[in-house]
Amino acid sequence: MAQEASLDARAGVEQPAGAGFWPLVLYFLKLGALGFGGPVALAGFMHRDLVEARRWIDEDEYKLGLALAQIMPGPLAAQLAIALGYFQHGVLGATAVGLAFVLPSFLMVVALSLAYLAYGGLWWMQGLFYGIGAAVIAIIAIAAYRLARSTNRGDPLLWGIFTLLAVVTVWAQAELAEFFILAGLVVLLARAWAGWRRALFASGGAAAVGLAVWAMERWSRDLGHGEAGVLPQILVFFTKAGAFVFGSGLAIVPFLHQGVVQQFGWLTEQQFLDAVAVAMITPGPVVITVAFIGYLVASFTGACLAAVGIFLPVYVLTVVPAPWFKRNRDNPQLKAFVHGTTAAATGAIGGSVVVLAQRAVYDAPTAAIALAGLAVLWRFKVPEPVLVLAAAGLGLLLWPLVRAGAP
Repeated sequence: MAQEASLDARAGVEQPAGAGFWPLVLYFLKLGALGFGGPVALAGFMHRDLVEARRWIDEDEYKLGLALAQIMPGPLAAQLAIALGYFQHGVLGATAVGLAFVLPSFLMVVALSLAYLAYGGLWWMQGLFYGIGAAVIAIIAIAAYRLARSTNRGDPLLWGIFTLLAVVTVWAQAELAEFFILAGLVVLLARAWAGWRRALFASGGAAAVGLAVWAMERWSRDLGHGEAGVLPQILVFFTKAGAFVFGSGLAIVPFLHQGVVQQFGWLTEQQFLDAVAVAMITPGPVVITVAFIGYLVASFTGACLAAVGIFLPVYVLTVVPAPWFKRNRDNPQLKAFVHGTTAAATGAIGGSVVVLAQRAVYDAPTAAIALAGLAVLWRFKVPEPVLVLAAAGLGLLLWPLVRAGAP
């Protein structure tokens, strides 16, 4: 390696200087405060700024971090940031970068939660979310289509998994994490067969993970009753969400819907749609919507526990396997399992569009907003926050008329 670097230096090839600790932390603090556009856009910003413009990180290191973020469960952008922090400055770098990236959007969501609770009963706040809820359906629908197209390509097995998970999600009105694990195992056995011994080992591992999911579901369901049990329930539920949700940040939407609306009854359908909308109009990782949910359930403590729960598994599942991943990133069994779980995630997102649309699109104006949002996102590269703000303006105009015409 030293010989290669020496040859590059003699040939005049500029080598990345590496990122200083505080400059890297400050960069991610800024990105967390101003980075709109979702996980793919944020990952693109990191490449543009850190690899191409500042040359703090080389191309191979960036690709390694991106591959790790795609394979492990959790939100892509946060995992990539943590991975790059780890590769540059070890555990301390991963910790500082992760906190810097998440903190700005967390504080913004808490501020929006305060406003929502203070003014949520006023007509103008209801009007804002009347339009935003319909636009969110369009955003999720387009995201599901694009993610499925880029993930599944022309693979009939992956499209079959996509279809099955979409149907199951609509039928169950919830995301079933066990099907994600099963999908990964199916693709692993079908595409990366490594003999009976490894197949049995992989099946046993998948069964153990599935049992862990089931045990956490039972534990979170039985954890306490009433006010005294809410805080432990929040921590356990969101920890499970962070540990077992694969795909993009939006993959967590059906998972959260099943828990916070159906299982625990913490939020109404409209409040849940409003929570997703808050994630769309704030920078940083999409999953920061959990802080809004936590705040509505148990104030600031609930917001903190929800954020800790969702990001702690992401942090651990990025930092712990990073050294091993450097040695095994081309493992065919690992790649096959990830392809299956990601296909399942895209199917669950597609199914969640149907589930959520049944609540958000319920009259002619919301149908028109949703269809217009679909058309705009299909034809033009409009940033999601711009679409959400436009829908909020339409909601303010239409809500008084809708309310006046209501029986």
